[in-house]
Amino acid sequence: MAKDLRAVYRALSDEVERLRFGPPVSCVYNPLRYARAPHEAYLARYARPGVQAVLLGMNPGPFGMAQTGVPFGEVAAVTGWLGLGDEGPIARPAREHPKRPVQGFSCARSEVSGRRLWGWAQSRFGTPARFFRRFLVLNYCPLAFLLPSGANLTPDKLGRAERERLFAACDRALAAAVAWLEPRAVVGVGAFAEGRARAALSGRELAFGRIPHPSPASPQANRGWEAQADAALAALGLGPQGAPP
Repeated sequence: MAKDLRAVYRALSDEVERLRFGPPVSCVYNPLRYARAPHEAYLARYARPGVQAVLLGMNPGPFGMAQTGVPFGEVAAVTGWLGLGDEGPIARPAREHPKRPVQGFSCARSEVSGRRLWGWAQSRFGTPARFFRRFLVLNYCPLAFLLPSGANLTPDKLGRAERERLFAACDRALAAAVAWLEPRAVVGVGAFAEGRARAALSGRELAFGRIPHPSPASPQANRGWEAQADAALAALGLGPQGAPP
């Protein structure tokens, strides 16, 4: 077992950095590498063994983790409620799409998914300390994929051979992270993450479930996402959401 969760994600970063992706992928961003300082600061401050549940996202959004290195890392939430942002410089990807520059904490675009998720955490728990006593938010895949247009390509849309190599690395990292965190549940933020958690962690004594993804592209998420997340977690025995552990 890894002594530190940061070691798990350094190994994952190195492994996925060696992968290659063909068309239609134009650019691949690995924030575990170029935004390592804030990512590791997030883990060092908030990850601890014995959480009730891991909330597992899919992969970095272009205006969230791709900018800040923090899962669902909407800039205002990361620098405000999470209190991160002074840990060191954020570099740039080796190949950067001109329509999706990495501006780090200077990025003026808001990541709606991150604003919703961390806004929900703040409204239900008040302080990060209360939230992270019960949960940790991670992403299954650390890479962001961009099309020639600059649009985002989700990992499930990669070619089969590319998916298999990528998912094998991500499965190993998720298994190592869960072994270190020892949660009783892994909750996918959306169906993709739930499915990958079930596949990667098959045979373990864990509860699995999902909450809706907070993306504004989802009509469901635009109809009271916070209440839907509350209900889904309560059904898994992880509510009421405002109560201390």
